[in-house]
Amino acid sequence: MAEVIKSLNLLESLKESIEKNNISDIKDAVEDMLISRINIALVGERGGEKAAFINSLRGLGVGNEGAALCPSSAAPDELAVFPNPKHPDFRLWDLPAIPSNTPFDPENYLERYKIIRYNSIIMTFTQNSSSNMVAVWREARSLQKDVYFALLASDKDTEKTLEAKKKASLEVLKAEGVSQPKVLLVCPTALEKLEFLMLLEVMLGDLPEIRAHALLLALPTFSSTLVAKKKEAFKALGWAAASLSAGVSAIPVPLVASMVDASIAVRILTKAQISLCLDDESVERLARQRGMDPTKLKGLRTCLLSVEISKSEVKRRLSVAEKDTSTATTKLVELAMPRHARSVSRSFTVMLQAINSAIDDMSADADKIIAVATGVSQ
Repeated sequence: MAEVIKSLNLLESLKESIEKNNISDIKDAVEDMLISRINIALVGERGGEKAAFINSLRGLGVGNEGAALCPSSAAPDELAVFPNPKHPDFRLWDLPAIPSNTPFDPENYLERYKIIRYNSIIMTFTQNSSSNMVAVWREARSLQKDVYFALLASDKDTEKTLEAKKKASLEVLKAEGVSQPKVLLVCPTALEKLEFLMLLEVMLGDLPEIRAHALLLALPTFSSTLVAKKKEAFKALGWAAASLSAGVSAIPVPLVASMVDASIAVRILTKAQISLCLDDESVERLARQRGMDPTKLKGLRTCLLSVEISKSEVKRRLSVAEKDTSTATTKLVELAMPRHARSVSRSFTVMLQAINSAIDDMSADADKIIAVATGVSQ
């Protein structure tokens, strides 16, 4: 739980809002964590590797509706946008390759493709970085934009050829004046391989908290590491929801608190089911991508909420938490509640325990599915 507190910088503002009984601020905090738009630009040549990378970032494969195509359906000098089918507020923007000819005007490229509007920019290539790419990187950095270099592996690449390409790219970047350059290797069709998780770790650290939260929850769940990160993110969200529950409980209106608790818990756990890729559609898609029987993966879901988010099951869990709040969870109230507001602490504790318990169970199911799908033993 310490990690949850550390990850949620909103904690102090939530405590202050509870103290002032300012429910609207608490509600806004929860909404910001549930719905936050993020735009990622992918710059580079439009080949099969880039299309596969775009699809993998959205949990799609070749043949799925809305999948990026190769060759691209967009004109060579036009950008294309790919929304996430499960998370519409997460959009990937496919920007054309940076031309290799000289002279080249990087400012014109940034202006034409509206670099200013993207939260992060990933420069992709399959062979080598270029001097013009560095020029765009430099201009984007001057606009306070975070830019990353990703070397996309092809089916023909071996460990030896990838290392050679990475070394050559680093030499180009150094020669162009990039200090301590980083080029991360990405397997476009299997993000759990190579260095994509390292790239993601850096991106999450650079983004503002709410945007990092949005990116993390929108990505498909393809490794146990990602499951663990999402689990912590949802527990932070649960903390905010518990604060909202406590604030509403302070209002002397019959049934208001219980109605709000059930509704917000349903929203959080619905997002968790989709984010952890536990819904039927996501499990079936993963099974097809891995050449497995969907029934086998579906059978690994032992938590009812992994299969279906029902209001009756959410209410049942809230009722169980009401009857059996743990001493450890109760002690956490003192960290979140101002002293004179602890009369509503039970509502906070019940909500927090119910959501945490559900997230633990759902994450365990996600871990089992990923372990079987990727062939990684628990």
